[in-house]
Amino acid sequence: MENENFIRVGTTLYKIVNQPHISGGFVKKRIVWNNETLRQDYGKDFLATIPKYDGFCTVPNHVNYQPVVDKLLNLYEPIGHQPKEGEFPHVESLIIHIFGERYELGMDYLQLLYLYPIEKLPILLLVSEERNTGKSTFLNFLKALFGNNVTFNTNEDFRSQFNSDWAGKLLILVDEVLLDRREDSERLKNLSTTLSYKVEAKGKDRDEISFFAKFVLCSNNERLPVIIDAGETRYWVRKVGRIEKDDTDFLKRIKEEIPAFLFFLQHRTLSTKKESRMWFSPELIHTQALSRIIRSNRNRTEVEMAETCLEVMDCMKASAFSFCINDMLLLLNCAGCRTDRTQVRRIVQDIWKLTPAENTLTYTTCQPSYDNMRPYTEVRRTGRFYTIGRKQLEEMQG
Repeated sequence: MENENFIRVGTTLYKIVNQPHISGGFVKKRIVWNNETLRQDYGKDFLATIPKYDGFCTVPNHVNYQPVVDKLLNLYEPIGHQPKEGEFPHVESLIIHIFGERYELGMDYLQLLYLYPIEKLPILLLVSEERNTGKSTFLNFLKALFGNNVTFNTNEDFRSQFNSDWAGKLLILVDEVLLDRREDSERLKNLSTTLSYKVEAKGKDRDEISFFAKFVLCSNNERLPVIIDAGETRYWVRKVGRIEKDDTDFLKRIKEEIPAFLFFLQHRTLSTKKESRMWFSPELIHTQALSRIIRSNRNRTEVEMAETCLEVMDCMKASAFSFCINDMLLLLNCAGCRTDRTQVRRIVQDIWKLTPAENTLTYTTCQPSYDNMRPYTEVRRTGRFYTIGRKQLEEMQG
């Protein structure tokens, strides 16, 4: 047995093993080892030859990788590819297929992953109800590109309280995602922008680490794969079309082209500059596929509220509408929509992101009219009212 199969980090001894993976290849694992067992197997002098480190660190770098940083063992792994000038037609065709008219943005996304791994990027969600679309191929390409710094998760893994597999990963991939609970959505959004994260493993204390992972999700559900509220800017949703020509060796071909692709990324100039906390401006990555998910997530009360507001503005030839919660309840009840103050307030404040006037003021609102010629009539009231504009409502409706 060679010395590098054992290491000591701090005061803990580990054996390094290659665990076979079901999809082929191996995953490097560290198994806690016993000093006395080591002496019995290799003799008392063997321990002195084992590499020693003060602790662990996670420093992602694909170009100038350092296995050891200031006597700390780097948990981030080298990707194992040497950039080499060449052609990459199959990789290029896959990126064109996935990102379509946003091909250059897709290239920027991959280039940022490679050259600036700690940069925050949007949650990439690939959707299609069709079969043979290349979504899974794209995930496998990312795995081949970044190696053990990528982890595949299931929906259940995502919900699990034990998440040590995520520690120090560049990408968290979820195929066939269906995160249809509000807590799933909130966790995903928070993780996509957080700078640190408490890692939890079975039988171990929680440990806070830097968190730089990006999420790539795939789903056959184009309407409700995850809960996305109106105004949300952390998602980049791409609807992916069907691949007309089936090539059984396609994944093998793109793996062979990875060195040439990395050489290209090293020398390419980014087409965008950082314009938001997720790098890209929300306008650049907004898609009809995102609007469709947002519309599908809206409940009946919110849809009725939006339609009522637009109807009032049309009737009054106005570009905005002011109201208090009781005003909205009256309008909804007259429209046959039964709801309560709590739900209306949640929609107004949490989903529409409206804030009330700072003080009690006089405002003009509308109430149902029993005049057949005019469905609404203006009234003057006082209160801490909300105001919503036509443009915001139309944007929420996609």
